[in-house]
Amino acid sequence: MTDSRSAGGDSFDLDKLQQLVEMMEKHDLREVTLRRGDQQWKLKRGAQEVVHAVPMGGYAAPAPVTPAPATTAAPTATAKTGDEGLLQVKSPMVGTFYVSSQPGEPAFVKVGSTVKSDTVVCLIEAMKFFNPVKADVSGTIAKVLIKDGDAVEYGQVLFLVQP
Repeated sequence: MTDSRSAGGDSFDLDKLQQLVEMMEKHDLREVTLRRGDQQWKLKRGAQEVVHAVPMGGYAAPAPVTPAPATTAAPTATAKTGDEGLLQVKSPMVGTFYVSSQPGEPAFVKVGSTVKSDTVVCLIEAMKFFNPVKADVSGTIAKVLIKDGDAVEYGQVLFLVQP
């Protein structure tokens, strides 16, 4: 690799670029555009995702015929005392957590609900798009760790599932 700086002082700083890419991965960002003076950086990562817009005035579940797969959260065993053997369903993105498709509607799942890997367990709203989150595990919901309408972070545990 060559030196990331040149005599001009305005060249790309590869160390800064690497830090930016790492931050994009950490926060699950797909696109970033930066401008300074006459210099512009535009970074994109990952495949383009298809998301469905929801009309204003409430939130709705995605249409039954959806060409793009729903977002899934990877399960992992927990390390908390008393929760050994339970699997985690984590948030795949930063956004707002919703338990149902419309305000006042029954929750997708609650404690005691049986889920399969393709069961939609909640919606995460990010930038006015409502993304269904699938359990990606089979079992029974043991704990719901987030309240309806709460903000969630990427990788935050939403549910604990008894396999």
